[in-house]
Amino acid sequence: MPPEDWEQTLGAGPLLGIAAAAIALLLFLIIRLRLHAFLALILVSLLTAFATGVPAGSVVDVLTTGFGTTLGSVALLVGLGAMLGRMVETSGGARVMADTLVRRFGEDRAPFALGVASLLFGFPIFFDAGLVVMLPIVFAVARRLGGSVLTYGLPTAGAFSVMHVFVPPHPGPVAASELLGANPGLVVLLGLVVAIPTWYVTSYLYGVWAGRRWVLPVPELLGRTSDEDEPTNPPSFGTVLGVLLLPLLLIFVNTGLDLLTTAGVVEDAPWVAVARAIGATPVALLIAVLVAAYVMGRRRGRDKTAIERLLESALGPVASVILITGAGGMFGAVLRASGIGGALEDALGDLGLPVIVAGFLIATILRIAQGSATVALITTAGLIQPAVAAGDYSGVQLAAIVLAVAAGSVMTSHVNDSGFWLVGRFFGMDVRTTLKTWTVLETLIGLMGFGIALVFFALG
Repeated sequence: MPPEDWEQTLGAGPLLGIAAAAIALLLFLIIRLRLHAFLALILVSLLTAFATGVPAGSVVDVLTTGFGTTLGSVALLVGLGAMLGRMVETSGGARVMADTLVRRFGEDRAPFALGVASLLFGFPIFFDAGLVVMLPIVFAVARRLGGSVLTYGLPTAGAFSVMHVFVPPHPGPVAASELLGANPGLVVLLGLVVAIPTWYVTSYLYGVWAGRRWVLPVPELLGRTSDEDEPTNPPSFGTVLGVLLLPLLLIFVNTGLDLLTTAGVVEDAPWVAVARAIGATPVALLIAVLVAAYVMGRRRGRDKTAIERLLESALGPVASVILITGAGGMFGAVLRASGIGGALEDALGDLGLPVIVAGFLIATILRIAQGSATVALITTAGLIQPAVAAGDYSGVQLAAIVLAVAAGSVMTSHVNDSGFWLVGRFFGMDVRTTLKTWTVLETLIGLMGFGIALVFFALG
């Protein structure tokens, strides 16, 4: 970090100009030159540090400290979440869960059942992976019941989207919570309160309407699923549901004890400290992974070596996400160390713009400009971190700010977003139809999520 006796001599105007140029350069490198976001974030962080006058001898320390601090929590959560998702996926648990929900809810509410399954499945699994896993189930249900594939597909894709953007252990909300000092357990709790009604209105109700408006056949892109690839002894619905809810239950116990201890209802005894440690998000996910490896692996006759390989295979795809997240934290550290964050705080204060509104708007602009929700969320969190740190916000308000920034980061998915092309391709839509359906759905998610976050902030 910079020496204690170093003081920033540049004024707010030049610092904000450097920040604008840094963001513009970042977008240019990623969008126009197609430079990998990890490399682009490191390069822009380095150039920003030099441009703002951070002492040359301290630049590397600023970069590595920001990178390491962010990864300290993010890497654990993302890695363990990916492992849990991999065990559920390969055991056949996803199909069992979806099929059971369709039977219990009835054919008329099949889109609702698939969405509920995706909400549960989307807790530990990233958007892309979860959607790919659920697609064969969505297509099979659509073929059996008839109607537009969008009727079943949009509620499913929307469920993974709201979970990915609002609820840890997904990297965006995890990194934003770390940068803004929000309690991860509280972000999980409030994130679910935001995600579930938002999904119902923007993904389920809108998806059913869009399915009637645009009647599209089930594409043959993935082919018809074969029973040969299905596990011969998949876990029961109760087992899958229990494994997915286990970390949530432990995290909720942690959050509840924290609130009761702060309020003086429960004494801060050793057993409370142990229970809270078990309910910490990384420990809760670790326990869930170990339980999943046993009940979905060893108990079903899988060899120990095969389970090890399955868990190993889960880490490769998320390595890039983890590194980009760490690099986003690095960029935020440079903005803080250089004084840019303080200048932004002053500018926002002069405009009279509440930090929660500023976070939403900045994240929206970055999302529209460069496409990645995770990059938009993490970059915005780094930009507003000094303003948040200087304010006197409660735990609920800090969580609400994280969720507001997350809402901005999901706005207006279009042609520079990989998810736009993924959804359009899998559901057999052209660009125009994808803009009319998926882009609108994502924008509705952002607007409604921001509205609920504002309510939490006002009540917090």
